[in-house]
Amino acid sequence: MALPINFIKMHGLGNDFVVIDSRKENLQDINLKDLAINICDRHFGVGADGLLIVYPSKKAHYRMQIFNPDGSEPEMCGNGIRCFAKYVYETDKLTEEVISVETLAGIILPAVILDKEKNVLGVEVDMGIPKDEGDVALAGFNFKKISMGNPHAVAIVNDFSKINLFEIGTKIENDKHFPNRTNVEFVKVINDKELEVLVWERGAGETLACGTGACASMKTASLFNKIGRRALIHLPGGNLDIELNEDDHILMRGPAATIFEGKYYL
Repeated sequence: MALPINFIKMHGLGNDFVVIDSRKENLQDINLKDLAINICDRHFGVGADGLLIVYPSKKAHYRMQIFNPDGSEPEMCGNGIRCFAKYVYETDKLTEEVISVETLAGIILPAVILDKEKNVLGVEVDMGIPKDEGDVALAGFNFKKISMGNPHAVAIVNDFSKINLFEIGTKIENDKHFPNRTNVEFVKVINDKELEVLVWERGAGETLACGTGACASMKTASLFNKIGRRALIHLPGGNLDIELNEDDHILMRGPAATIFEGKYYL
């Protein structure tokens, strides 16, 4: 019988992840790309939008490695890092509320939001400074190219009803203008404090939420003067509180939840 790998299943607004702690599990001889493809499969595996692996770090408190369901490795994941922060805070019984996490997008600093009993209610993350990388017209839409450490193509629209997300998302994700592929967001402005966003994630497809996508959407709306400094971002899985500071750093606040734990047999 194959040895099992212990895992935790978590989600941020329905954007769900399998979390594996490399400090407790022997992953040395395992092909992690294949593991991600198999464990994220919703029929033959646990099922998830991504695999998160916890490592120690020489540069920060922890290192987070992320894999998409297709085995690709994105630079960052906003909902994922909230789940990651909740996991390490509770598992390691931390007393510090700000945690430094090494990612391919640099050092990220999530801060847990606690209730009176020190339970994690949510996580606030300084997502850094979004970068405007220009515009591109594709598939009948004008997209703003925004980098959150990972690439995003964001279009502001008036109506979602005419958007075939599977068809358009696939086309934009793999367009030649994005050599490393891209995440895709369609944004509808409700008022100067609310946005509604549909998400197509690179390597995962349609998801219920995307933290970096919400931040990229906020930045795009701000560039067009359609939003204030702080807004509620409505995603299919729930809401994120996004704030664009005066120093152009963007803060993301949202929940993270543990669903179950189990053993996965290779």
